[in-house]
Amino acid sequence: FKEFEATFEHEETPDQIKAIEEVIRDMTSDRPMDRLICGDVGFGKTEVALRAAFKAVADGKQVAMLVPTTVLAEQHYETFCKRMDPYGIRVGLLSRFKSRREQTDILAKLRSGTIDIIIGTHRLLQRDVSFSNLGLLIIDEEQRFGVKQKEALKRYRALVDVLALTATPIPRTLQLAMTGIRDLSIIETPPENRLSVQTTVSPYDEDLIVRAVGAELNRGGQVFYVHNRVQTIENCADQLRSLVPFARVAVAHGQMKERDLEQTMLQFLRKEIDVLVCSTIIESGLDIPTANTIIITDVERLGLAQIYQLRGRVGRSKEKAYAYLLFSSGARMTKDAEKRLKALMDFSHLGAGIQLAMHDLKIRGGGNILGFAQSGHITAIGYELYLKLVEQAVAELKGEPLYDVPEPEINLPILARLPERYIGDTNIRINLYRRLSIIREEGQLGHLAEEVRDRFGPLPSEVENLFQLVKLRLALKRMGIAKLDAAPPGIYISFSNSSALDPEKLVSMALENKNRIRFVSSTRLHIRIPDMSSGHMLAKLIETLRWIEKGAGN
Repeated sequence: FKEFEATFEHEETPDQIKAIEEVIRDMTSDRPMDRLICGDVGFGKTEVALRAAFKAVADGKQVAMLVPTTVLAEQHYETFCKRMDPYGIRVGLLSRFKSRREQTDILAKLRSGTIDIIIGTHRLLQRDVSFSNLGLLIIDEEQRFGVKQKEALKRYRALVDVLALTATPIPRTLQLAMTGIRDLSIIETPPENRLSVQTTVSPYDEDLIVRAVGAELNRGGQVFYVHNRVQTIENCADQLRSLVPFARVAVAHGQMKERDLEQTMLQFLRKEIDVLVCSTIIESGLDIPTANTIIITDVERLGLAQIYQLRGRVGRSKEKAYAYLLFSSGARMTKDAEKRLKALMDFSHLGAGIQLAMHDLKIRGGGNILGFAQSGHITAIGYELYLKLVEQAVAELKGEPLYDVPEPEINLPILARLPERYIGDTNIRINLYRRLSIIREEGQLGHLAEEVRDRFGPLPSEVENLFQLVKLRLALKRMGIAKLDAAPPGIYISFSNSSALDPEKLVSMALENKNRIRFVSSTRLHIRIPDMSSGHMLAKLIETLRWIEKGAGN
């Protein structure tokens, strides 16, 4: 296994290493794995799948990998063969590109166990497919499959390990992960030298298209031009040929003959085509490093995850990439379509896939946990209460105690906010407040502060205070402190019933530091903090709380 790991051509990112460790741990545990790997396009999810597949085959099991398109199936097949062949691992491919005789032969080998890893499209879901000893199911581009399709694959064996890969999970999947019903690994660290994709949203504009295509071709690159209507795609290509006569233009869509489609994609890969006018067939996993401009028309008709996946087709090399999202002139956009485009503009930084999925969950709702609805709000009892009830039920089934720690009340004479002069857009400010409110770890807070600094410039004092205040809230929650009141030169803290501090240790600390700590009642403490000026108040408070946590923590 170590030798196989060493054949990876790139340096693993810290998130990738963590995801691989979590997958291997799940596969060697007593219960079946059901893990979702969420990471941006090109962030290394396939490598996690390769290592899981190698581990499963080494343990005498078969592996099935379900992918949404024939083009992606071919690409994965080549990748798996290249890595697995030196170890004598037999990889098969099942798709509509194969003749009936080839499919029959592959199915027979699958039943007898002479194929170790099978990569296939929806063809894998049909009734005539059976395995000798299936141990691992990998679902790539998980958001492209319906609930029924994913459940159908589990029929082979009740104890099959399931590994799902996605950049933008559907609301239902994300909700299952957030509530702990499914395990979640997030790959947020971008590969070295990766640049974010510069995104432009605009009405359809022929001059813009000519400039964008010309600029990309001048630097030796290629262009994806997405037109998602097969009926009019040839007319669109002809129109584009007249606009950019200097470019070699070709068409690719899912209703073409298999061989023609394969031939066109290979020509594009060999740089014999400059502009590929295509449907959303290119959405899934295609890796063409020289294509670094994408133009998407009628963008108001596409979903959030779909646009994000399409945008991920570019920017996979060290070159700066550009995405042009063009909506039809005079198009009446729905509220949700506007929100989707706004979210795409807000989340154009690297690793934003999971945040976009969160946004999608907020726009569309989380759907049914039991049942097949993939989105929709639980209006009867309210979303927050519903999630809380599910969290309690999951903890109960796992036999884990659920500590319902209340949000601490903080009363301090400090200005902490996101001012309008710093972030002008109200929706962005509200979204950042929401993201701050759901942070549970200091590491996440550091990443968000870095993102805000990168997007809007150095943090003003009140924004610094806001981030410090969230850090203070995390410390109070961790310690089980329900309320903090400023009383210069010091503070009063009140404990909740589920305090994480040891009362005996706390009493010992109070006896040893009589000049600093004093019990006002059995649940209320006064702590004296010298030099608690407003400029350093939050830093002093966090430092003092850490001292108490260290001395009286369980």
